[in-house]
Parts: sequence; structure tokens; C-alpha cells
Amino acid sequence: MKLCTFETRRNLRVGVVAGDYVVDLAAAAAALPKLKVHPDLFHCIECLFHMPKVLAIARKVEKAALAAAAGAKRKPKFLLPISEVKYGPPVPSPSKILCIGQNYADHCREQNVPLPEIPELFCKFPTSIIGCGDAIILHKATTKVDYEVELAIVIGKRSKNIPKARAFEHVFGYTIFHDVSARDLQFKSKQWTRGKSPDTFAPTGPWLVTRDEVPDPHNLTIRTWLNDQLMQDSNTANLVFGVPALVEFLSQTITLEPGDIIATGTPPGVGCFRKPPVFLKPGDVVKMEIAGLGTLENPVMAEK
Repeated sequence: MKLCTFETRRNLRVGVVAGDYVVDLAAAAAALPKLKVHPDLFHCIECLFHMPKVLAIARKVEKAALAAAAGAKRKPKFLLPISEVKYGPPVPSPSKILCIGQNYADHCREQNVPLPEIPELFCKFPTSIIGCGDAIILHKATTKVDYEVELAIVIGKRSKNIPKARAFEHVFGYTIFHDVSARDLQFKSKQWTRGKSPDTFAPTGPWLVTRDEVPDPHNLTIRTWLNDQLMQDSNTANLVFGVPALVEFLSQTITLEPGDIIATGTPPGVGCFRKPPVFLKPGDVVKMEIAGLGTLENPVMAEK
């Protein structure tokens, strides 16, 4: 199941991506009274993370909506052409964004550094989150902003001291995460927070793919294009610490909650290690793809 949020004049609504369309779950529930599903059940996507029963109901509504649309003379209002949808972040307000550095073997080779013995943890703030199509803002405080494509894990069940063998039980799904990084700010300090957490520095999306549709998160092609030039090209098979290891490690000391995001690190090809270095500039367009998870695209703008 591909879940998304999408923008309307009033708020973010919750939808399911199905082929060339997005099913507006609340509108479909209202239009199909025989389902006896209250539209308010889908007032926010977080409801699906916290209540597994709601996800099952969402699948039921999606199936009924597509069946009703197939038999209708006119396209129902709850079925939106994907080309007309403006996505919001698939997880608009995570309580935590936990990020892992130096987590691709080929990225470590690129820097000529040894593989880490334990995951290298840093954090971003929820105010960094934006959706597909939103602009990455180049703040006046930095002149060296870099791109980093990452596979993100979205937690679906409260997790503490979870062993590797049970880690996937606590994963709701996956999305694309762009760890935008102000390298000059990042490397001025022993702590990376200031360089990693400016507003708009965590584009995510375009949607959230549930765990059942990603049978092996450790065998996904992962790529970045900058203005149509391929910059990063790897596979999640090169992760040093995979999904179970990260869930186990983080949950030893941090209670993971539904909707929390774990960004698993970036492969080689980032701008700061190129010769000469390549940094984002106004007018750029960054496009990121992970096999099965869609395409995350964001323009770059200067701060006004």
C-alpha cells in the first residue's frame, strides 16, 4: 500500500496511491455509506501508524473505492489524477528524526575511512520536514549545501529493547529521505546538528510504502540526479547496518514511537567529496529514486 498526504486549500488529506490515481480516503468513506466507515477516521495519517485496525480499514476503503470507480460513468470526486496531486510529507510531524552517518560501505571507501563499529547517530528536527515538490531553501548562514539520498524507515509500533529477530514487526513502512546538509556549518562543530537541521533540510516522500510491499529493504537501487545528471548510484545492499540492526541499536536507549523516522545513511557521490566539490545553488532541481518507493523531487531556492 502506498500512503500519502496531499494538499488542499484547508489542510493535508490522507490518500492511497493506486496506479495513476490517488484515492482520498475520507472522501471515499463519505461517498460509500455501505462501508459504514466514518470519514474522520482518516483525518490524519498518524492515525494509521498508531492504530493497526485503521490501516486494515483503509485497505477496505481503497478496494471499495476502486471498484466503485470502475463501474461509474463519471470519475468520482474521491479519485484524483496523480498528475494533479500536490504531495505533503508522508509523515508530517514525526516525534523524532534519527539519522545514521557513514552507513554505506562504498561511501566509507569514497572517504577512505574504516567502516564504523557502531551506528553513527545524529538527529534532525521535525521543522526540517518538507514534501515532494517543496523548495529546499538555501539559508544565508551557509554557502556549502549538499545532497544525500537515503532510505528511511518509519516506525509503526512502540519499540524498546527490540532484538533484531523482531525488528521488522515494528516497521510500518519506508520512504525516500533527503538528508540535505550544510557542510560548512556541519564541520565547524564537533556536533552535526546545526548543519543538518535547518528548515527544509529533510524532504521526504513522495509517499510511504507499507512494509509488506518491500520484501527486502536491503536490495534496492538508490540514486540521485542533480539537474538530470546522475550523482549517486548504489544499492541498499551496501548498508553497513541494515534495518534490524538499526532498530535493535536505537531501541536499546531510545523509545521508538509510531511515526518516528530513521534515515539510514547515504551512498557515495555526495557533492563535498567530488573534485571539484559540487554544492546546491538556486535554480537546481534534485531528483531522488529508490526502487519501489517512487521519485522525490525538490527545487532549490535562495532564502529571501
